Amino acid sequence: MDKFTIEGITPLKGEIEISGSKNAALPLMAAALVADKPVTLKNIPKLNDIYTFSNVMRVTGARVDFDEDSRSMVIDPTNISYLEAPYELVRKMRASFYMTGALLGRAGRAKVSLPGGCAWGPRPVNLHIEGLKAFGAHIDMEAGYVNAAIPGDRLPGGHFELSPSSVGATINLLLAACKAAGTCIISNAAMEPDVVQLCDMLTKMGAQIEGAGTSKITVHGVDSLKGIEYYNAPDRIETGTFMIAGLMHPDSELTLTNCAPEDLGVFRDVIAETGGAIAYDNDKIHIKAPDIIRPVSIKTEIYPGFPTDLQAQWATMMTLAGGDSTVTDTIYPDRFSYVPELARLGADISVKNNTAYIKGKAKLVGASVMSTDLRASVSLVMAAMNSRGTSDVLRVYHLDRGYEDLENKLNNVGASVKRVAEQA
Repeated sequence: MDKFTIEGITPLKGEIEISGSKNAALPLMAAALVADKPVTLKNIPKLNDIYTFSNVMRVTGARVDFDEDSRSMVIDPTNISYLEAPYELVRKMRASFYMTGALLGRAGRAKVSLPGGCAWGPRPVNLHIEGLKAFGAHIDMEAGYVNAAIPGDRLPGGHFELSPSSVGATINLLLAACKAAGTCIISNAAMEPDVVQLCDMLTKMGAQIEGAGTSKITVHGVDSLKGIEYYNAPDRIETGTFMIAGLMHPDSELTLTNCAPEDLGVFRDVIAETGGAIAYDNDKIHIKAPDIIRPVSIKTEIYPGFPTDLQAQWATMMTLAGGDSTVTDTIYPDRFSYVPELARLGADISVKNNTAYIKGKAKLVGASVMSTDLRASVSLVMAAMNSRGTSDVLRVYHLDRGYEDLENKLNNVGASVKRVAEQA
């Protein structure tokens, strides 16, 4: 099990290339299973979640070939015969539950383990299941598995309103619906760029989808979906993470390349309030840190609101701001496992209900801290880079799930991050 040993305090200066989106790549991979011919996906990041999901798909008989150098993946679904996603793989990553919609859409049957994933908070899949039922699937639970089947060759169709809106459920329902016999309507659908991109890929494959990017998506089922080549979008969460990191030291100046600024939603407006100089130039973002970070309180919301996947990083930056602030998470109220670890570094931060109360002007000092989930982990790395002395960030396997080549990207712009194998 690896750890990061980080020397601070280090300003960041230079250029970072943003990788392909993890959260978009996984649904695109699942969509390839519903095609009649092989699909080629470009700009796929080298991440543990990508490798895990590739193995989940291979269990079914799909062929998955990933060229790491070119970031190109070819998925051939033509020999899928085993319609099951086993617990030992699905437990590693929640997105594996997309196999339910993908296998239903392809073959009319699926047996998929209930998922695992990050170690914080309940994130039930009841919306996925109730939505599939509304579209005509028969579903029962057995020994931790979801058994789903279509009575007949194809889903009859129907209408389902998500409450609350859910990215994962929207994706699963789209995968199942695109080859339905009738029309499937998703109300209060997620509007995230990941969902819009999935709809775009499915449409290019031959699906008939209306309303992508709105709260109502209508899918008219088609008989077949063709294989295509498709380019994955840049990772908006990685983009936001490095934008925040570039503001945390007054001498930092970063340029981010291969970005999609239009996917950032209100985050663009909120981060401008910190006082940093941020300029957008097509697919590049230039960031110059302010002398003093202005305190800016945020509340997470569904897209285009402030992303829950950036709240830990934001709270970390706010510990260095020139005043007090709050971070409220309305999406996952208990997503604050990083707070005690930040306190070990010297942050003055407390949590009540779903809000973190942050005292600015912290003088962070190096310490040993423990990663608990993907986004919490990167927030600890960011804090360590702005702490005097040496810090150890333990259990960085969480980071390897969602940040491609993180230590090298940071070291190339002035950080001192060393990956060390921990002694057993």
